[in-house]
This record gives sequence, C-alpha cells and structure tokens, in this order.
Amino acid sequence: MTQSLTIRRPDDWHLHLRDGAMLQAVLPETARHFARAIIMPNLVPPVVKGADAAAYRDRILAAMPEGMTFEPLMTLYLTEDTDPEDVAAAHASGLVKAVKLYPAGATTNSSSGVKDFDKVRPVLEKMAEIGLPLCCHGEVTDHDIDIFDREAVFIDRVLDPVRKSTPGLRVVMEHITTADGVDYVKANEADLGATITTHHLIINRNHILVGGIKPHYYCLPVAKREEHRLALVNAATSGDARFFLGTDSAPHTDANKEMACGCAGCFTATNTMSLLAEVFEKAEALDKLEAFTSRNGPGFYRLPVNEDTITITKGDVVTYPDKIESGDGPVTVFDAGFPLHWHVS
Repeated sequence: MTQSLTIRRPDDWHLHLRDGAMLQAVLPETARHFARAIIMPNLVPPVVKGADAAAYRDRILAAMPEGMTFEPLMTLYLTEDTDPEDVAAAHASGLVKAVKLYPAGATTNSSSGVKDFDKVRPVLEKMAEIGLPLCCHGEVTDHDIDIFDREAVFIDRVLDPVRKSTPGLRVVMEHITTADGVDYVKANEADLGATITTHHLIINRNHILVGGIKPHYYCLPVAKREEHRLALVNAATSGDARFFLGTDSAPHTDANKEMACGCAGCFTATNTMSLLAEVFEKAEALDKLEAFTSRNGPGFYRLPVNEDTITITKGDVVTYPDKIESGDGPVTVFDAGFPLHWHVS
C-alpha cells in the first residue's frame, strides 16, 4: 500500500559543492529537494574573507539551473590569520552564517586550518559577541591518536576547553560519528548543536573494510563501530532539537576515490531523502523526520522554517543513477546496500 509523508522543505546544514565543472554537476542534485545549505569553504584556495564568500556565492547562483530555487548559506574558513572585523562585517551584511574550523590536516583541503588555538581566540571571542556559530570538524590530527579515537579526543582536548574559555560561543559539532559526540551534546543545554550525516546513519566501519576495501564508503570522520552508528540513529530519530541533518555530501571523481591514496567523502545529495526515510521508518520514527531535516537546523541557526513542502511517498523500489557525470569525471552516488522504497514525489 502506498504511503506518503508531507514535510516542510528540508535544509542541508553541511554541504560541499566544490567549484567549476564539479559545482555545475552537483548543485542540481541538492537544489532539487533542499531549500538551503551551509556551504563548506574548503576550496583551493579556501574561502577566508567576506569578499571570497561573496564571490563564491555568486558562482553558485550563476550555476543554478533555471526553474530551481536554492539559497547558499555561506561560511568562512578559519585560519590563524583570520581578521575578527572582517568576520563581523561579513556576518552583519547577512552573507556569512558560520565560520568553519578545520584542525590542520584533518580532511580534504584542510592544510590551511588551525594548529595553535590561541591565535584564533580573538576571532572566537568576536563570534561569541555577535552570535555567529562555529562549525567544527571535530577531530584531532596527532599522529599518536588512533583514527577511530580522534573525535572523542577532540572533545576532551579542544572543544570543551575552547567552549569553557569562550562563554557564549555557539558551536555546531559537525558530522558526529560516535556515542561520545552524542553524549557530549546531550550534556550541554545551551549554545551547542550537532549535525549527523546520511551515510553515518547507514554504514559502520565493517562496510568499508569487510570483503575488500570499499573506497566509496571511505569518509572523514571515518565510520565507527556499529554501537556508534546506533547511537547516531537514536539521536537523529529522537526529535531532540540539538541534532539536525548535515549530509556532508562530498563529491570526488571516481579516479580520485579509487586511486592508491583515495579521497575521503560520500556523495549523498542525490538520494538523501530516500535514504533517511528508510532509516526513520526502520526506527519507527517517521514522525520525527521533519524535525531532523527541516526544523531543528533553522532553530539553531535562528532562521525561519521553510514555508514550502515536499511529499515523500513509499511504493515500488526506486532507483537512482549509479553515477553523476561532471566535466571533471564521473562521481559515484552513495549506495545504501538495501532497496529504497521512498522517493520525493
């Protein structure tokens, strides 16, 4: 029997659109279903100043297919040379909605990130003063820390001290992957939220490694044990306003994913709403899907909920393209490994 669910149009609070030919190819995959998205600034060179964000926003809007509506919410890349006044001016203009923290070397194009947190303290204090959120890629990069422990160590060594030393700083823990991350958010009532990706709700580390390496499941932060995936599902489907969708949809060409030192990232923009409906239905929480995708994020970012709606329908198995073609090469669409029965109608 066909079922349907109508919800406010969703937003994506963590998205990679890249630039140039890749931007042209992947932007429609998000704009088809999502009204807004927080756009990651880790281009080469990175988006570090207000003028950079304005120019990038113009390129995104120029790439928008006719007939689609979508609002890019811009961010700045935090470096040790970031000017607090430039950040404040970009925020006051309405252009910039957050600043992104990448610990140096944590993920794709993060070499310009922060090594010495004392050097960015004036920026963080200014952000606390004006209410501008800090989006954290929450991993340490110390070589002596196991990759599966990087998130938990980041909370203890970096995030908690930074928050305690900067009262009022609003923080988004992006793409949390552990029960440690879930528990830390739940233990803090104010000024803290967390995004959860589509793929981390579906895969654990076995999916990457068992039966041969699966490069298109490799992402950073890397997927963890099954117990952590279940903690993420419980958080996402709980209705708790501190948790909201940030897909971290990250396009890389197949050539760059499948090489000897492959890039990290899962491309989920195309089929995220189908994937999430399956996850929430299995958790008997379809009534919480709207909160996770459409309400909690705007609540944290102090933005209005979208007025328009989408309808998700359950019926026969729906298929998506295996790949998206770009001028840079093909990009593989995330495969959940199970049939999808829900689609945006």
